[in-house]
Amino acid sequence: MRGVVFLGDRKLELREFPDPTPGPGEVIIAIKASGMCGSDLHPYRASGGSATAALGLGGAGGPVIAGHEPCGVVAERGPGVLETEAPIGQRVMNHHYRGCGRCKHCRAGWSQLCPHGFVVYGMTGHGAHAPFMKVPAGTLVPLPDELGFDEGAAISCGTGTAYGALKRLDVSGRDTLAIFGQGPVGLSATMLARAMGARVIAVDLAPERRRLATEFGAEAVIDPRAADPVAALRDLTRGEGVEAAVDCTGNPEARIAAVRSAATWGRVCFVGEGSPTTFDVSQDLIRRQLTIHASWTFSSLGQAECARFIVDRKLPLRRLLTHRFALHQAAEAYRLFDTQTTGKGVFVFEE
Repeated sequence: MRGVVFLGDRKLELREFPDPTPGPGEVIIAIKASGMCGSDLHPYRASGGSATAALGLGGAGGPVIAGHEPCGVVAERGPGVLETEAPIGQRVMNHHYRGCGRCKHCRAGWSQLCPHGFVVYGMTGHGAHAPFMKVPAGTLVPLPDELGFDEGAAISCGTGTAYGALKRLDVSGRDTLAIFGQGPVGLSATMLARAMGARVIAVDLAPERRRLATEFGAEAVIDPRAADPVAALRDLTRGEGVEAAVDCTGNPEARIAAVRSAATWGRVCFVGEGSPTTFDVSQDLIRRQLTIHASWTFSSLGQAECARFIVDRKLPLRRLLTHRFALHQAAEAYRLFDTQTTGKGVFVFEE
């Protein structure tokens, strides 16, 4: 089979790999949709091909198939996997991490926090930008029948990450929420936060993404190049600032603006991976009684909960998916996604 490999310096290749064979406790997913995530741009852009180092995940020991938003059907079971655990043909998402399976974090569905080391599929282990993917059976998350494979791919990282951040912030109808960045994670947060009752104000550089944010329910949008976002947010909140803010960019300026736009007693959540950021802890945090959250994706249970939330509230997640590609169009797809002007892109595989 052929899979996408990031080379760094905005280059990628489709390389030949053996079709995977499941070992004990493993399954093969026939991939039906594989999403493109903002995190993929780090190894895609990384200088000299240092893909995993770009996200601080260490070396992978060889070329790795990209794609950490898998969705498909169970195609094969390895020894020890029960039919009731992974029926052939079952529609599934994947919680794209593997830990030791025994520590308290793994047992709670947070394998990415495993103190004994972990694999991130699509970064340090073979991912879903290929027709087949081998994963532990315990990482499968059922895909509700009401959702398409493309929607399941979105939930498998970007949309699920937005949901996890909003849960950490305990967003509700009492909040005005500022969302910095309206890529796939930020747009998902806009849609989900509106369903949770919040008033949403979206901040993004790209007019295309500000337009999408309005379509997803943002009451107001701010171009940070045209106006100071902190001042603009205070103007929209009677000078007080927002009750909650989330940064989906990883950009130091946006992170600082998220903190400084929050009202006294406000809550701020950092989601976007990026460069180091410096705060005046006394002035920016302590003396304003802020609560700061850091949110790294979601648990396997949280992924399933996000999917059910979307189904039960009939949210139009498919509108997030603005571009679809066949795998052989990977170079074109990532060139476009790299402009950071689109909604979500997804690779789709023939049924």
